Amino acid sequence: MTHLTTLDAGFLELEDTDHHVSLAIGAVAVLAGPPPEFDALLDTIGARCMADPRATQVLRTHPLDLTAPEWVDDPAFDLTHHVRRTALPHPGDDAALSAEIASIMERRLDRDRPLWECWVIEELAEYRWALLIKVHHALADGIAATNLLIGLSDDANTTSFASSIGAAKRTRSRPGLALPSLNPLNWLADSVRFSATAGKIALRAAGGAVDLTASLLRPAAPSSLNGPVGDLRRYSSAVVKLSDVDEIAHAFGTTINDVALAAVADSYRAALLRRGLEPRPDSLRTLVPVSVRGTEALDVASNRVSLMLPLLPVDVADPLQRLRAVHERLTVAKSSGQRQAGSILVWATNLIPFPVTAWTVRLLSRLPQRSVVTVVTNVPGPRQPLTVMGHKVVRLLPIPPIAVGFRTGIAIFSYADELAFGLLVDFDAAPDVDELAAGIERGVRRLHRLITTKGRSRRTGGLPLSSNG
Repeated sequence: MTHLTTLDAGFLELEDTDHHVSLAIGAVAVLAGPPPEFDALLDTIGARCMADPRATQVLRTHPLDLTAPEWVDDPAFDLTHHVRRTALPHPGDDAALSAEIASIMERRLDRDRPLWECWVIEELAEYRWALLIKVHHALADGIAATNLLIGLSDDANTTSFASSIGAAKRTRSRPGLALPSLNPLNWLADSVRFSATAGKIALRAAGGAVDLTASLLRPAAPSSLNGPVGDLRRYSSAVVKLSDVDEIAHAFGTTINDVALAAVADSYRAALLRRGLEPRPDSLRTLVPVSVRGTEALDVASNRVSLMLPLLPVDVADPLQRLRAVHERLTVAKSSGQRQAGSILVWATNLIPFPVTAWTVRLLSRLPQRSVVTVVTNVPGPRQPLTVMGHKVVRLLPIPPIAVGFRTGIAIFSYADELAFGLLVDFDAAPDVDELAAGIERGVRRLHRLITTKGRSRRTGGLPLSSNG
């Protein structure tokens, strides 16, 4: 038996406090060709899913939350409860697929069974079919869910962008708590150096805690983007070339994540204007999860994340200035210690008696949440194209959750040469979800067009400060 961590169990508590919410995350693989026979697919997918022990385990809870829930084997496990089949109505286009995704994700997973489902979606246009993997957030974060998805493919050893990022972090020299010397003559100097380094880390984390607390206590500008969440969902997606995003990041000295968030800010700015609202500096405080998962734990089904709470610059009209503002704000957020403070908080909650943390989460989740408007999570996906039973995966689309006043959520997913944005929104609060998705693609195109302007400016001896410069 394995007990849930406080963070994992927190997702159950959040779901329990709002019957409108389903805290499942997911991904959709769109595959080429006709789907295999369902019985053969059931056997193959079942065998691959059950390679993970969580696939056949259920949660055992305890009265009054006196102990954290634990994973136990399900004696009545039935694969047919989890691998399901559906078909799109004619013409089976992207809009029909998005509607089916929303319908599947708005339904809660059954707590009496293992917390996952795999949906076979047939009758897609252009001679395609799809697999949707849906897991509860208590079971996995984005990276863990991605590895579950990779496990369904023909080559489960496919490398992901996450593994390469982790390798780069290991080889990158950065200050930390060095091991003490074995030479007694150096112990005094080592202890002083250790204390100074530990003090700097503690001060940074304390500063980050102050920043996070201040952000959570400061209400965002009122808008229809945050508020109560209903029962129904809408889904849409945007897909851009990863090479274009990488080219933008390289040209302007930012990161791929900066470019993605700048495009998101571009789209939300347009959405606020469509609603007749003035985009303000405090209009879009965004929860940005940050993975703290080591490469040695990439295949562990659990949540290993911290967070940052930057304000995305929807008030900045110029695309290039907006990108630079995103880069500067994320740089400040990273250096402020927000990520370290979040990690320490998550770690510390595991030292507190579980009933205290469970009741606290339950109490806080019932309070109105007005400071954070949306969540944007970036998950590194497979580097190489995948196949499932010999069928090429032509596209991978992520699905985020929404809860606690977030009426819109965006997951970003890299796969081979594409960067996909999956948008899950409250049905009534965001009927313009397709426009939100199109706005992200438009934001990337605007930034990519500026590369030629930048090159032309360099040839004439100047570097533009904005897209109008």
